[in-house]
Amino acid sequence: MSDDRQSSDSRQSLADIGAALNQQREAVVARSDASAEAYMEGQIEAPVMRAPLREQEIDKQGRAYATGRRKNAVARVWLKPGSGKITINGRDSQVYFARPTLRLVINQVFGITEREGQYDVVCTVKGGGLSGQAGAVKHGISQAITRYEPVLRAPVKAAGFLTRDSRIVERKKYGRAKARRSFQFSKR
Repeated sequence: MSDDRQSSDSRQSLADIGAALNQQREAVVARSDASAEAYMEGQIEAPVMRAPLREQEIDKQGRAYATGRRKNAVARVWLKPGSGKITINGRDSQVYFARPTLRLVINQVFGITEREGQYDVVCTVKGGGLSGQAGAVKHGISQAITRYEPVLRAPVKAAGFLTRDSRIVERKKYGRAKARRSFQFSKR
């Protein structure tokens, strides 16, 4: 007999919980309908979902530091406000990257963020060739500028500059001339 009473009590409490949930659901739907009408009539603005703003990361000298990578090249980049001078391994960028296309790659970040000539960049880069080093410097500048000015993260990320370009040279396999190329075939 006591088991029947306990099961009926639990059924009653489940019914009460279900009724309370239905009332809450109806209240939420009514509230959302009212806010949708107010938005349609122009009384309120649409809610905008934004990611929380990150904090500025600066060292004691007032510089932002970041590491950039591309292919086998690794660039250590320090960025601070200045006249727009870019120094790579102790040399000016005009001297180090003689090809205009490589200099264009480095300055893409400043073009997108509209900060040409506002930051001095000092970086050391090792490994890889000149093209990989230019990509590494660009990646490092992108990371550093978002650490100095966190507001600029959205346009830099939208341009795809914060993502490390993971394409690298495929390794050579045995029995092949290169990664996939076969040796020349000779019938006789």
